[in-house]
Amino acid sequence: MLKTLADHLEVIWGALVALVVVMLLTPAVGGMARMLGAVDRPEARRLNLRPIPRLGGLALFFGIFVPALAFLDLSRQTRGLLLGAAVATTVGAIDDFRGLVWWEKLLGQVTAAAIPVGFGIWVHRFTFPIVGIHVLPKWVGMPLSVLWIVAIMNMVNFLDGLDGLAAGVSAISSVTFALIALSLPRPEIQAAILSAIVLGASLGFLRHNFYPARIFMGDSGALLLGFVLAVIPLQGLLKTASIVTLFFPLLVLAVPIVDTTFVVVRRLKHRERIFEADQAHLHYRFLRRGFTQVRAAVYIWTWCGTLAIAALGTRFIRPHAHGEWHPWRTLAAALLGLVALAASVYMVYLLEIVKLASPRARRRAEQERRVA
Repeated sequence: MLKTLADHLEVIWGALVALVVVMLLTPAVGGMARMLGAVDRPEARRLNLRPIPRLGGLALFFGIFVPALAFLDLSRQTRGLLLGAAVATTVGAIDDFRGLVWWEKLLGQVTAAAIPVGFGIWVHRFTFPIVGIHVLPKWVGMPLSVLWIVAIMNMVNFLDGLDGLAAGVSAISSVTFALIALSLPRPEIQAAILSAIVLGASLGFLRHNFYPARIFMGDSGALLLGFVLAVIPLQGLLKTASIVTLFFPLLVLAVPIVDTTFVVVRRLKHRERIFEADQAHLHYRFLRRGFTQVRAAVYIWTWCGTLAIAALGTRFIRPHAHGEWHPWRTLAAALLGLVALAASVYMVYLLEIVKLASPRARRRAEQERRVA
């Protein structure tokens, strides 16, 4: 019991240390970015009306790195995770500072993702219904793990288009991962601590990044947060050998996954470059419906939070516990699922149906098609 209490205190302290480090370090990083000329200047695709320093990912990196050294076991896997995080941040910082062509950036992301996989962080097995436990060979599990990490890195990066949006979604995702990790039959304390550290770092950065932002996280921060959020399930949540746990990260990260999927499909449909920036992402669509930046960010946070609650409900309510179906638990889980589905349908209604019902919205939709 004392060990459990100590573990939970480490989770809390990890979050607090990360919060303080990022809050204190971010202004200094912003000043350095201005001196180096790493700023986002107003232009067609930018929403900021004045130059805003980027490279905020450097503050996020130290906010994660320092408490990780203090509270995580420095095992081989942890060292691989931190080394990969450093590479992901470096690749993003170079892109923030001087820019990278798409293949250079992708190569850097694959390199960062391959490091923790090479240090042993990859999905080894799943338990499928009826079939039972299925062990994944290295030649399947390792490439799939690299693909997962690279995909989530890009999804969080694509989501970083509104003040505070990516930081808020990362905070919601990380607190959900922490609660799930602590709730497992054999609690994944290392995954819980790391999730709490990401939570603290995200909230600390949000203090400076919420509208009107005084600094942007840039690719250095988005790639870092995406990297860590992708590695946490591989290191902890998926090692319970239960196929159900696969849906936790998919549900928690559903908003960036859906956003990226629709954008990539649209670009393929119109034969556009996949890695070329445009204004087809969810947050731009909200703005074209007349939402303010704050309102759009809060709506997307609420959507993400609703899906996270559904994931937690699936974990904690457990309608099929001990081999038996429990009617009230099943009803509660179904209601949470319906709420999450209703939130998703409502977002589609706002973005797709409302624009067809209003003449002004139809004009905006026509402008959107021309922009796309």
